[in-house]
Amino acid sequence: MSNDCIFCKIIEGVIPSNQIHSDDLCVAFPDINPKTKVHILIVPTKHIPTIKDLGHEDEKLMGHLIGVARDIAKKENLEGYKLQFNVGEKGGQEVFHIHLHLMGN
Repeated sequence: MSNDCIFCKIIEGVIPSNQIHSDDLCVAFPDINPKTKVHILIVPTKHIPTIKDLGHEDEKLMGHLIGVARDIAKKENLEGYKLQFNVGEKGGQEVFHIHLHLMGN
């Protein structure tokens, strides 16, 4: 965990969130600045700043994030949705802790 990371603070419970999913590998909660009707962030419990910082040992974790997104989309009855990772400042990443955006209407 990183002491100055907002997502690490949410994972640790220091900052409250309306978690809709939580397991050993990730948590999911609504984005506080939604871009679509349904905009949920799926955040790994392991602090990894960007996709560029992933190791081969993280492949299962990344697949898990996508599976959680799929399951949440099903529960939300989303017929179509978008999954998005922003990578680096120039790629639109604002919080430097990997997170998957699940967006749909």
